[in-house]
Amino acid sequence: MSDDKNIFKESLNLPKTTFDMKAGLLAKEPVIQARWKADNLYGQIRKASAGNERFILHDGPPYANGNIHMGHALNKVLKDMVVRIKNMTGFDAPYIHGWDCHGLPIEQKVMENLGEAAATMSAVDIRRRCHAYAKKFVGIQSEQFQRLGLMGEFDEPYLTLNKPYEAAELEVLAKLVENGIVRKQLKPVHWSIENRTALADAELEHKDRTDTSIFVAFELTAVPATLPHKEGQKVSLAIWTTTPWTLPANRAVAVHPDFEYACVSVNSQDGSAIWIVAEKRLEALLASINSKRPGWLVSHEITGKIGGAKLAEAGLTYKHPIDPLRSCPVVTALYVTLEDGTGLVHTAPGHGIEDYGTGLKHHLEICCPVGPDGTFDDTVPQWLRGVNVWKSNALIVERLRGAGVLLVDEQITHSYPHDWRSKTPTIFRATEQWFVGVDTPTKATGRSLREMAMNLCRRTEDDGGVQFVPSWGRNRIAGMLESRPDWCISRQRSWGLPIPAFYNQAGEPLMTPASIRAVAKVFAEQGSDAWFSLSPRELLEAYDLHKDKDLKNAADFPIDQLTKGTDTLDVWFDSGSSWFAVAISRGLVKDIPVNLYLEGSDQHRGWFQTSLLLALGAAGKAPYQAVLTHGYVVDEDGRTKMSKSLGNTMNVVDQLKKRGADVLRLWVATQNYQEDIRCGDKLIAQAEDAYRKIRNTLRFCMGACSDFDAAHHATEPADHSVDLWMKMELHLLIRDVRGAYDRYEFHRAARLIYEFCTVQASSIYLSAVKDRLYCESPNALRRRATQTVIHQVLMTLVKLLAPILPHTCEEAWEHIPFRDPGQAHSVHLTRLPDYDPEVLALAEDLRVVNPDQGSASPERLEGGPAYVWQRLMDLRAEGLGKLEALRNAGVKNSLDAEAVFKVAAGKDNVAAVIETYLKELEDLLGVGYARMEKGAPLPEGQDVAVEVGDTREKYQRCERSWKRRPDVGSDADFPTLSARDAVVMKDLAGQ
Repeated sequence: MSDDKNIFKESLNLPKTTFDMKAGLLAKEPVIQARWKADNLYGQIRKASAGNERFILHDGPPYANGNIHMGHALNKVLKDMVVRIKNMTGFDAPYIHGWDCHGLPIEQKVMENLGEAAATMSAVDIRRRCHAYAKKFVGIQSEQFQRLGLMGEFDEPYLTLNKPYEAAELEVLAKLVENGIVRKQLKPVHWSIENRTALADAELEHKDRTDTSIFVAFELTAVPATLPHKEGQKVSLAIWTTTPWTLPANRAVAVHPDFEYACVSVNSQDGSAIWIVAEKRLEALLASINSKRPGWLVSHEITGKIGGAKLAEAGLTYKHPIDPLRSCPVVTALYVTLEDGTGLVHTAPGHGIEDYGTGLKHHLEICCPVGPDGTFDDTVPQWLRGVNVWKSNALIVERLRGAGVLLVDEQITHSYPHDWRSKTPTIFRATEQWFVGVDTPTKATGRSLREMAMNLCRRTEDDGGVQFVPSWGRNRIAGMLESRPDWCISRQRSWGLPIPAFYNQAGEPLMTPASIRAVAKVFAEQGSDAWFSLSPRELLEAYDLHKDKDLKNAADFPIDQLTKGTDTLDVWFDSGSSWFAVAISRGLVKDIPVNLYLEGSDQHRGWFQTSLLLALGAAGKAPYQAVLTHGYVVDEDGRTKMSKSLGNTMNVVDQLKKRGADVLRLWVATQNYQEDIRCGDKLIAQAEDAYRKIRNTLRFCMGACSDFDAAHHATEPADHSVDLWMKMELHLLIRDVRGAYDRYEFHRAARLIYEFCTVQASSIYLSAVKDRLYCESPNALRRRATQTVIHQVLMTLVKLLAPILPHTCEEAWEHIPFRDPGQAHSVHLTRLPDYDPEVLALAEDLRVVNPDQGSASPERLEGGPAYVWQRLMDLRAEGLGKLEALRNAGVKNSLDAEAVFKVAAGKDNVAAVIETYLKELEDLLGVGYARMEKGAPLPEGQDVAVEVGDTREKYQRCERSWKRRPDVGSDADFPTLSARDAVVMKDLAGQ
């Protein structure tokens, strides 16, 4: 008997595969990547895709500074999945990786490393150090990105410091100048004291800050009779400010023309006075005073009222609070509010955008007595000279208190702009800077950048606008565009692309389209360091100022008397020019727009916006058809954004060394990137568990197909088999995953695949067909039909998963048994699978057909195949519940049980369905035997029920299949086998 058992065991079709159960990603992935590189797989994909419709995802350049972080991993893996999907969908989707290489963080790091030696070095020497630093981290990040399995052009990426890129960027600037929207202007800009440079809005972050707020009485120089007052009584304008340090630059007080202002007679411990304050802000002013100076204010009375317009028309002037010899006017401004303060706004045109506008309107001095280092210059009183603005507040408050004009001071916490790099507060400081005017009509279109951008963002993609994924991105960027100021594009740094402006002896700038293009020609050959080493004549060698139609006074600009400007371009101008410097200049597209930009949600105020403005300004059209936005990577609790400055980042390199790239990629794919993404070791470990289940599904399928050659053994599944059900489920999966991929819903696609592997495949189908795979004759039609479907499942999963798990799917592709040698040698050279409309039609048929109108077939009597399988799965679920109860009662092996399907009397059609699918139901439940009983007394409305019973005392066990069945011993030649297994043994013996 023992020998018989060995023979029976050896007769089984046990699975065999060379695809390891253990992933071993840490060892395998570098080997696979090395082979991709040696075979130039990316080049092969490009060659195979040549001639197909182009799809361009244009890479937003990460900054070449430090190792990559989890935000990089999220962003780059999302991009890589898009590119892989598009290539496998039949598009020609090249991908050029890029890096942003200029800018302050690199210069800061280099200067920090140089220490005191930096003071003795030339700008060119510092720039060369910066260049080397950027190239170093381009190399480091490139290796780290490639370790993530990213596909694309790594040998020739785009770098904003490369000569061709710099020249192309200057061409964008030339086009903007040509369109008349670039100008130099003395204007307040956000200024970083820490880094001594102007900043754009995209370089700011708002954080809470505690500052001194003050209410001050600005005494009128003369009091008109129209204002009620007593002889000798001081009349003052009550103003409020949270920036006392701006008072030296005060040049006016603004009132709203439509507000009502009260003349308030007050008696205090210091005497009697008249205050002018907006009537609706009086109570708030008095409350502040009484809170901080209890008892000081004795009484008050409104003695008169006057409208804001009349107040300004009265020609009032007041003594300057810091410089009493100066008198300043009262003017009107519509931005004055009643939300806080006094309704009278201290106006310093050199320290605020709205103040600046008021200054231009009323011809006020644009005064800025603060130097680049944040200290006051020699135009202020002696006691303030050289004092840092942040340290001056206390001095100014005490000076005002001593002069008897400080009504009250208090500490407030408010949101204040900070330099996002240094994390230090910024100031508004009027300086000569280069601006791109967002409200200036372009010569080419007659419309402003703001108008064109808002128009594009308001229109949907169906109406010629930009598509936003998710849709809320449309309102987000539109809101930012609606309120953004002119773009300050100049920076006071060494490490950047020089703005090619020349100045004559009168300080007038020479920067025309022709002169810019002449410099661009030099940069294309020698790089932008040439700006620092060549003379103006050498830089302008290809320029003839006398033939320049845009230079009306050529005689005022003798070449040999010109000096070079020292400003560099904002790095957002660098990256924002990439649609031209890369997409067009490198031939990815003949013209914009490209298909897709994909970045984090912070880029609505950054790269998305600056790219849009530059493209509209230079080309009159958007640079992209669609914008896809992902959220921030936050900590495990979902509360704090991960960032290097906060020290709460997860190290991507460590994760790669711990788990491998495919696990990290699967984690990315499973995240709903449209929201902020929680990240932590435990969460990535969950992705690792999911990876194992997916891999085990692939491995089981390979083992099941170890003796299956589709070219010779493929067999269509029977109409009433679980194989047909699986085939329907498979084509539903293909349809739904392809649809999710097309909509960039990667988390939905990953979930569908994972659930298919764990539920439809592993829990239901692969479990149900084990008996026929292992125990049927090798060439039995039923077994070959199952293998056919499993092979289709395997091929489908490997291809659908390839964009997510490129290494694992490449490995799996190599181990697929009997893979057609005519197929591509890499899964990444194949196409994504497509569904069969006929199979999908079966899968979607849930109609219940009237039995009186149907034929005799079970499906026709009870509905389409999908409907029948829906009912059968309900019976399976019911049976599994009964089986679990039996297992708890001591029957541990389900093959020791039988399932009895009881059909109610008169339900012949139902009985016919059960009879047809009885063998499949037996396998779906995993029991040893299944039978049907007709005419069972069931509750009203119930057609069929399933019962499960213990057969250990009822039936013998088959020694080959382990099933307990009534037909065990029915064949005299094999008395310990079931009838089926006896036939198989005879078949094997006859082979």
